[in-house]
Amino acid sequence: QVQLVESGGGLVQTGGSLRLSCAASGSIFGINNMGWYRQAPGKQREVVAGITSIGDTNYADSVQGRFTISRDNAKKMVFLQMNSLKPEDTAVYYCAANIWVTRWESQNYWGQGTQVTVSS
Repeated sequence: QVQLVESGGGLVQTGGSLRLSCAASGSIFGINNMGWYRQAPGKQREVVAGITSIGDTNYADSVQGRFTISRDNAKKMVFLQMNSLKPEDTAVYYCAANIWVTRWESQNYWGQGTQVTVSS
């Protein structure tokens, strides 16, 4: 019943920017931590950025200073602004969230993924 849907991926040249969005929908009482992960071809999924319910953020070293995660609690959305993109940023990007589905229970959800391709 709860879904996360990413958007904003695409093809961009090295040095360009993209803004990813993720919208949560369904029977949601609240959202705890949210984050972005990515998986490049032949590599393990890795965490890119995370943001807590109160707005504290953290980033993978590889994207620190280039990416910014933010959230809009009223819209139940999380964003990832990606600047100074590099070919090594090419991956499928997934959003994830821990969501209160009742007043007493939270569960983890994943989006379907959106492709980001950075060309040289």
